[in-house]
Amino acid sequence: MPRILLIKTSSLGDVVHNLPVVSDLVSALPGVVIDWVVEESFAAIPRLHPGVLRVLPVAQRRWRRSPWQAQVWRELRQFLCGLRLQEYDFVIDTQGLLKSAWIARAARGVRHGLDRVSSREPLGWFYDRVHHVPWGRHAVERNRQLAALALGHTVSGTAQYGIHAEGPLPAELDGRPHAVLLHATSAANKLWPETDWIKLGTALAARDLICVLPWGTPAEHERSERLAARIPRAMVPERLNIEVLAPLLARARIVAGTDTGLTHLAGALGAPTLGIYCATDPAATGLYACRRARNLGGADHPPSAKEVIAAALEWLA
Repeated sequence: MPRILLIKTSSLGDVVHNLPVVSDLVSALPGVVIDWVVEESFAAIPRLHPGVLRVLPVAQRRWRRSPWQAQVWRELRQFLCGLRLQEYDFVIDTQGLLKSAWIARAARGVRHGLDRVSSREPLGWFYDRVHHVPWGRHAVERNRQLAALALGHTVSGTAQYGIHAEGPLPAELDGRPHAVLLHATSAANKLWPETDWIKLGTALAARDLICVLPWGTPAEHERSERLAARIPRAMVPERLNIEVLAPLLARARIVAGTDTGLTHLAGALGAPTLGIYCATDPAATGLYACRRARNLGGADHPPSAKEVIAAALEWLA
């Protein structure tokens, strides 16, 4: 029974894009045991996949903020002890960055990573074996290809995310059908205009949907409140963690979101999802291989409110 360690620590969207690797491994190697190292704030994502046995949270983001505190060094030692408890047949670093390569080097097992041409950083000496994965493919397929090369297999079939989410919805919904509007993103140039969000939300409210506006930071909370004040019956919940957000997304009548990890999670969960791209090319990291998803816009070409509303009404129909 082979045992495999996957290393994909962040960000949220990148972690979602690594889920099909688990599905591929489970399909190709019946009985395979899979562990996954991931940033602590995203640990709920690999736990959604039944093929992952053990999730090993790492706290690099938090540790970097106070690297000299004794507590940080204690936590680092604890992480390394837990990592090295198990010996693996394959250690596969699909992140391909220094923040993941040192973890691969610390793990026990044959370490696989990207070669110099395939990676943004020269990390070959961290691995026992390196593999060439051409650029220009979607991130999902690059992850799948690296894992297949590590195991000596070939990638076949459409990517399968293999996740589902169950759990209660916010009590304020009271069983009413809802849409989720994911207006937040990591960069200002990826934001869609608030006036367009209001037009979309108003159109969805006219179809008797409650528009839920999640948030993560104080600035995002303020934007959610501004939008909710202009969208009929819109709802701004308390700050929700991924364990609560996942079923909220999975059971939405429709999800519309910017280029952000939660939009990818919604698509992976099978929710009807519209990806709104204003500054990046969805061909490289857009919604991909999702049962009901559509990318709109592109680099320096944001979609109009009319275009997004038309796509949303098409899904609702």
